[in-house]
Amino acid sequence: MSAGAHALAGVAGDPASRVHALDPRAKVVGLLGVTVVAVSAPLAAWPVWVLCALALVAVAAVARVPARVVWRRARIVLPLVLLVALLLPFTRSGGASHAVGPLHVSEEGLATLAAVAAKATIGTVSAVLLNATTPFPAVLRALEALRVPRLLVLIAAFTYRYLFVVAAEAGRLRAGLASRAYDPRHALHGGAVGRAVSVLFLRTHARAERVHQAMLARGFAGTMPRAEPLHAGAADVAFLAALGLLPAARVLFEVV
Repeated sequence: MSAGAHALAGVAGDPASRVHALDPRAKVVGLLGVTVVAVSAPLAAWPVWVLCALALVAVAAVARVPARVVWRRARIVLPLVLLVALLLPFTRSGGASHAVGPLHVSEEGLATLAAVAAKATIGTVSAVLLNATTPFPAVLRALEALRVPRLLVLIAAFTYRYLFVVAAEAGRLRAGLASRAYDPRHALHGGAVGRAVSVLFLRTHARAERVHQAMLARGFAGTMPRAEPLHAGAADVAFLAALGLLPAARVLFEVV
């Protein structure tokens, strides 16, 4: 389970590509900017979504991140969002209404569905490409350099690190249940799962206490050790300038 989790979170594509070599601050700002532009664009400015999608395709192509990798990581979140969005045409009123069997679909609901689907897809793919081209420790360094509150950076760092530890512990508990021929037939046989969850919580809490004591013993005072400073170059400026055309396009389409 832990190996599978790492496979869905590690760097992908060509580590020697120009995108991978960019300053992590440029990638955080640029790809977050693509998401903000897409989310803030109204349906009338739909060409902006096309431009955002093309920009993400270009980033993936330069970084040599395969489409199957993008989909494998995006499908963790995106299908659930789209499934919920599919209810909008049936629950949102406005505009003309069309009968679909016993149900009625509104044009306003269909427009909202299209907007949510486009924005969710662009935002998810942006996050996936950032994850695929930038190691998570580098993302944390970028966030700290961008003056994100230190407490949030620490929470993100510890969550990322120990999520895999908890996943491995859960895998061992699951293997223990399987070795004891645990095969639930219905909900009334789920008591062992509840006890396993309780054990997992207690083990996680105990491990967190040991880790905290070890960190204090090594002089931890609320800040992570300082790494070498980040340096932005001409490639980073060019990357941000290229993605900076998207906000201008959004304004242009709104004016027109």
